[in-house]
Amino acid sequence: MSAPVKVAVVGASGYSGAELLRLLLRHPNAELVAVTSRSLAGKALSKQFPRFRGVGVADSLTFTAPDAADLKEAGAEIAFLALPHGVSAEYAIPLLKLGLKVIDLSADFRLRSPVLYEEFYGHAHPAPELLNEAVYALPEVRGDAIQAARLIACPGCYPTSILLPLIPLLKAGLLAEAPISVSSMSGATGAGRKESIPLLFCEVQNSVRSYSVPSHRHLSEIGQELALAAGRDEVKLTFVPHLVPTYAGICTTTFAQLKPGATVADVRTALHAAYDHQPFVRLLGENQSPDTKNVTGTNFIDIGWAFDARAGQLILMSTEDNIGKGASGQAVQNMNLICGFEPTAGLLNI
Repeated sequence: MSAPVKVAVVGASGYSGAELLRLLLRHPNAELVAVTSRSLAGKALSKQFPRFRGVGVADSLTFTAPDAADLKEAGAEIAFLALPHGVSAEYAIPLLKLGLKVIDLSADFRLRSPVLYEEFYGHAHPAPELLNEAVYALPEVRGDAIQAARLIACPGCYPTSILLPLIPLLKAGLLAEAPISVSSMSGATGAGRKESIPLLFCEVQNSVRSYSVPSHRHLSEIGQELALAAGRDEVKLTFVPHLVPTYAGICTTTFAQLKPGATVADVRTALHAAYDHQPFVRLLGENQSPDTKNVTGTNFIDIGWAFDARAGQLILMSTEDNIGKGASGQAVQNMNLICGFEPTAGLLNI
């Protein structure tokens, strides 16, 4: 058996960072050699996250301030960046120069266009020279490119739940060019671990609300990837996200129109052709509604579909864990691809 790959988590104090720690501490082919956090530097990992006491190397690791040279010295071969957009690039540049591979969970390298990035994120891209190199890393769509990459841009949580059902149908030419409508609901961890009055328990509990309408930042990457799949300049999309009073989970419902002559049987065929060999996509079948309780804490995405003959609408339904398949689980899935590990390594503990 080959030696485990040595990994570091940069920005390990947030929800996605903590989920990365949980997965990597128990991964059979990974050795966690460094964890960083500006706010927790000098503090013991297992004291800040008591759930990890006695798990792997958690009792011996201490948070350090993020520094590329220190991570290289610690022996890290792969660095996971669980940082806010605009900050990840600051660390990706020196890490790449030092020869590490970078798996970025932020939005910094998801878009091909620096102009589009500035439009949606409100500032100039910090490293536009890297955008053409970065791979938008949906494992089920770009496995070969991911295996050869040194800069991985993990998709956002909402985009993962939207893109995986739609991409095979667009590639197969089954959908009309009419606008697509998407309604998504996410648990509160999707907003990150931060002090914010709208995210307090008393504000979230017993309440559901939409937000970032009509231009959520994830629209940029969703539109980019749908256009690539469809082979045209633009796929028109309306996207409305909602915050629901749960810790984690995403439930997405997508409404589209079939092209004349396309059938629900064609939809089924396209989805099965794309995903029957993919271990983390579970196709539930026609008229089957997925449930977030079956995917939270996992790296699975469950997909169902239906056709409303009265309205002439195809309905695609998906659920995932926003910090699992939508973030940290997918990042580890990408590491498995890069390193040639079993695709499910470290990801089937449910």
